[in-house]
Amino acid sequence: RSRPEYASIKIKYFLCSLLFISFGLEGDEEDQNYQLALKFAWSNFRFHRYLDVDSHKVQRSISGIYEKLMVHSDLNKAESWVRLTEEFLNSPLPNTDGTKTDVHFSVLSLLLLLSGSPSNTCFTERPRVKEAEQEDSFDWGKYLMEGEDIDIGPYPDTPEWSEEESEEDDSQEPISREDSGIQLDRTPQEDQDNTNKTGPVTWTVGEPNARAWLEQHVVTPYWVPHAPRFPHSLHLHSNLLNVWDQHLYNTDPLYLPEEKAFVTETQVIRETLWLLSGVKKHFIFQNHDGKVSVRNNVVVTHLTSNCLRSVLEHIAVYGQAVFRLQRFIDEVTGYSSEPCPPGSSSSYGSKKGSEPPFRTYQAFVWALNKYFTSFKEELTTIERELICNDETVTLSSVLERLSPHLAQIKVLHKVFCTGVAEVPPQTPNVVRASHLLNTLYKAIIEYDSVGEASEQAVALLFSLWTETVRPYLEIVDEWIVHGHLFDPAKEFIIQRNKDVPVNHRDFWYATYTLYSVSETVENEEKLNDAASGSSGGEGSSNRQLTMVSFLKPVLKQIIMAGKSMQLLKNLDCKEAEQSDRSSRDAERKSLYTLFLESVQSRLCSQESSPTDTVTEQQATRRSLVKMHSIVAQHLEIDDVHDPLLAINFARLYLEQSDFHERFSGGNVIVDRSSQSVTCQTFELTLRSCLYPHIERRYIECCGNLMKTLKKDYKLLEYLQAMRNYFLLEAGDTMYDFYTAIFDKVQEKESWQQLSFLNVQLQEAVGQRCPEDSSRLSIFLETIDPARKKHPVNNLEVLTLSYKVPWPVDIVISSECQKIYNQVFLLLLQIKWAKYSLDTLRFSGKINHLTTSEPVNQQIHRMCLLRVKLMHFVNSLHNYIMTRILHSTGLEFQHQVQEAKDLDQLIKIHYRYLATIHDRCLLREKVSFVKEAIMKVLNLVLIFSDRWQAGFGAWKIESIDKMESDFKNCHMFLVTILNKAVCRGSFPHLESLALSLMAGFEQC
Repeated sequence: RSRPEYASIKIKYFLCSLLFISFGLEGDEEDQNYQLALKFAWSNFRFHRYLDVDSHKVQRSISGIYEKLMVHSDLNKAESWVRLTEEFLNSPLPNTDGTKTDVHFSVLSLLLLLSGSPSNTCFTERPRVKEAEQEDSFDWGKYLMEGEDIDIGPYPDTPEWSEEESEEDDSQEPISREDSGIQLDRTPQEDQDNTNKTGPVTWTVGEPNARAWLEQHVVTPYWVPHAPRFPHSLHLHSNLLNVWDQHLYNTDPLYLPEEKAFVTETQVIRETLWLLSGVKKHFIFQNHDGKVSVRNNVVVTHLTSNCLRSVLEHIAVYGQAVFRLQRFIDEVTGYSSEPCPPGSSSSYGSKKGSEPPFRTYQAFVWALNKYFTSFKEELTTIERELICNDETVTLSSVLERLSPHLAQIKVLHKVFCTGVAEVPPQTPNVVRASHLLNTLYKAIIEYDSVGEASEQAVALLFSLWTETVRPYLEIVDEWIVHGHLFDPAKEFIIQRNKDVPVNHRDFWYATYTLYSVSETVENEEKLNDAASGSSGGEGSSNRQLTMVSFLKPVLKQIIMAGKSMQLLKNLDCKEAEQSDRSSRDAERKSLYTLFLESVQSRLCSQESSPTDTVTEQQATRRSLVKMHSIVAQHLEIDDVHDPLLAINFARLYLEQSDFHERFSGGNVIVDRSSQSVTCQTFELTLRSCLYPHIERRYIECCGNLMKTLKKDYKLLEYLQAMRNYFLLEAGDTMYDFYTAIFDKVQEKESWQQLSFLNVQLQEAVGQRCPEDSSRLSIFLETIDPARKKHPVNNLEVLTLSYKVPWPVDIVISSECQKIYNQVFLLLLQIKWAKYSLDTLRFSGKINHLTTSEPVNQQIHRMCLLRVKLMHFVNSLHNYIMTRILHSTGLEFQHQVQEAKDLDQLIKIHYRYLATIHDRCLLREKVSFVKEAIMKVLNLVLIFSDRWQAGFGAWKIESIDKMESDFKNCHMFLVTILNKAVCRGSFPHLESLALSLMAGFEQC
């Protein structure tokens, strides 16, 4: 059969198969139904109503299948697919003129649509026997030249000349360079290789030895045992290893050559690049549990083994650093390709496998990944140049090109080891994050102090720090702007105590906990300031606490702004709504964005124009030359001749304005503390680019809170009410209350009745301030029966209470009211003694005067004692009410008006209470002074009681005892107070001491 007829029959049977499948027809070809179906199928196949086939789409499908087969390493199938499709497209079809026609592409399109998954199909090409074309054996030349006479010349055996053969001969002839003076450096090895050259070898996919051919012709397999040596020049420079081995063999009788694996310098360079890019499997370098070592038997022909090993070991150190950093990146990101040993899988991540790493580590890894991405791009560029360029590339040139990157990797690995790897596995996240940020901060300060020599390291560390610190700044921004401390991983140094709600009176004290981390990172100290929660307190003297170094200058402002904003959010005040509205209207930027923009603007402002730069460089050069000459002269005086030392001294002090005057004079003063010597630009950057934004937000939040408390919640009015009632500043109001109690006592009536006391208090306060009458109440406490022996102690059963609403109770707490009550009780005791002496009358005593001298003397002594007691009580009363309460109260009011935040106001209030508590002699340290005063006050009450009892109750012994007791107490107090005033430890007691001393001298 001819080939077109065979193809036509194949298509016919193919259509018949489609009919059988589609219509389920069965029968003979002679069947009428079969012929009708065949005609119908053939008609629709040739004259259809669909669009013509797109040859480009079919070609793309063919190419796609080829690429897929190559990706799956089905080389035989890929080669067969391309060859068969090309052969079909270039073959003629019956009733079709030309090749690659629409009919060709239509058949291929149909086959592609019917195909399932070519890559998953097992295919083996069956050999096809091609019909040999019959050669025309007819001798047309003889037939055509029949009867012609041809002159073949004198040399009938000479072959006919051809221009193509002459051109091929000319192209194969080598060009001689003898005339140009350049001689070819041919070694015997090269000559032997040229003589043994064979013809070109072709590789056909599908042959049994195809892979072996590929391995032999791509690169010499130096990684296999007993690898064949590659051909190289026999020049002396290329065989230094052999020369050195021969020298060792000749000089050392015990030298035994070892088996070596020869590699080229190009192979060493490529494996070096692969090692630094993070590839783990090498031949030259070996990785054993994260430690990179160099194979012992690897050599190159032009270097000694010791020289090569020293260079490779230097490279292996950086490769090991890259492996450690890459492993950390993989573990944090969760893309670790190798299983970690037991106990180390979670060394860098969280303690629980289900929890993701905290955000500070994620940001640090993101920064490391960005650096290694650019570093790997540089390595790829070097490898591409090594492959494509014809110029020789040496290992030393590659290392010199990579030296800045290797120095940066060293810095990164040092930071990683100190900040991450050395932290124990079970350390809390807050300690991990704080220690990492502190490590970066200290590294920047350390390298920044070196100067120009470490500019690249400072730039790298600063970019790393700005990325790592982003979660911290986002937490701070969320807290001081929205009042929400979002820290799910507990990595921030301030933790929220969720047990205390915002509307609780202890919110300001016990809601947040500040963590401080020791330098050893082995322990964690949790500090909670009981007073305000705004500072972390101090640790033991032998431990240095670090916390987060860069936040120390603004830590108080962050805490105050965060707590103030959270309190404002729960107060539903107008200031908070206005603050939120202004923030939304201005499209507020985050703290991190503001920080980056400030840094960028600061860097741009420091850049000067090219003209200014040139002028500045010239001026600096002239000043440097001048300083160098001055320093050299001073060094020669001390017999020191070191020009480099003089240049460094000149550079060191060049920026000091007064250097010339100081150094050129007689006395040379070296100030090592000058900022020009150690200019901490990083700290200056934080002070100018980060801290102002936090300070501005602190002023806004705390200012709004103070306005709200003073305006909407009447904070100042409540503070004044506490002073009015507890410190008796509202004298007319409280006078009616306590005089009613004193009258009951003098009348020997029972006054310790709660109903009576509350009625008197409500009547006294309700007449002048009805609002406070509902807040004030009084309670009776039980005291020790032994203390009831002294009348003055009977008032200790009274306890005054004032109901303070939230959030004012944050300032006026229950502890504050206890101090107020102590001062209130002392004032009541002094008022009682003064009232008892003021209410004594002389009318009854004058009637008892007689001509009897002893009786008149007793009356006179009683009157004198009353005057002395009254002078003592009045001196004490004036000291307490004027010198202490009034003066201290005026100072307190002034400080309250200037308070910037709630914490400052709380501290001012505590300081005010501590001051009056101390100056009223209520402190435990001066309790003996209070006891002496209480004895005098108790003596006053006894004296008043006997005075009112009448003349018959007086006895000369009792008068003598009262005078003696008063004199002893008076003398004791005058002595103690004078000593305290002379030492200067209690200057506020000077007025009381002088007043009591004047009364003592009159006695």
